[in-house]
Amino acid sequence: MTLRTRSLRTGLIKRSVRIAGHATSISLEAEFWRALQEIAEQRGVSVAALLAVIDAERQGNLSSAVRLFVLDLCRRGALGGSRGAQGTP
Repeated sequence: MTLRTRSLRTGLIKRSVRIAGHATSISLEAEFWRALQEIAEQRGVSVAALLAVIDAERQGNLSSAVRLFVLDLCRRGALGGSRGAQGTP
């Protein structure tokens, strides 16, 4: 099974979150939710706090901003548990 096939089979997971005092929802694939959890743990913050940081810096919709954030960290090698507590290269 390829990564693309696995991603298509998992579908989107929609979660309600509160960011900057406003309730909203975000739909992401399970892999992105897991990556967000990993990043939040590395940084010692909650997923909600991490989403607030992404939200404050985004241009465009939140789901896309989260995917680009995770992609950027992957490209820099900051995921996978081999980095420091702050998740920085």
